[in-house]
Amino acid sequence: MPGLVEHVDEMQDHWWWRPGWRAGRHFYACHFVMGGSADLVELVHRYQDELRRFPGLDLIPADWLHLTMQGVGFVDGVAHEQVTRLERAIRERIALVPVPLATFHQPVVRPEAVYLPARPSTPIAAVRDAVRAAIADILGADNVELAPEHAQGYRPHVSVAYSNSAQPAEPIAAALATVTAEPVTLALRHVALLEFHRDARMYQWSRADQMPIGVEPRG
Repeated sequence: MPGLVEHVDEMQDHWWWRPGWRAGRHFYACHFVMGGSADLVELVHRYQDELRRFPGLDLIPADWLHLTMQGVGFVDGVAHEQVTRLERAIRERIALVPVPLATFHQPVVRPEAVYLPARPSTPIAAVRDAVRAAIADILGADNVELAPEHAQGYRPHVSVAYSNSAQPAEPIAAALATVTAEPVTLALRHVALLEFHRDARMYQWSRADQMPIGVEPRG
């Protein structure tokens, strides 16, 4: 089956409470919001149609699709004035970065989610590096490393479904392999500063300030 090299053997519950998280607590992050891309949403839905029969998966609605990039910190730990300065710093830095072109095609089954890798990763990582530098400027370098996403091992992706229980991955991978779909390539022109929670077994944001990336791709 295509793409099996990245599949895991067993999945686990994604919704365990990570350090600092609790019901009602909100978090700032800088991610790409993806629900506005009709082509990507259609691709996600094609795979989700095959995943609906697995009760151990929480399918992600189009409104909450995102490409994970960089956490910032809990809302109650970042002052409003710092958020204002951070947004300004991010805007200034990403204005100098090329707009990434990302291709999405076949999903992979990872320990806590089924996701679509974004390839190539290097142009997206360049945006992420600019965001991390802005966070370091405003909140300090130590706070960048306290975020869930670290400097090394970044794998840009858009999740299709989250696992809500321990379960074997092979039946899920087999179902995904039956789907025939064309790849989708997108220009990622905006990054969003999000404020979100995960109280309803989904990442849902109440704030999504879109910030433009500055340099258009050639050709």
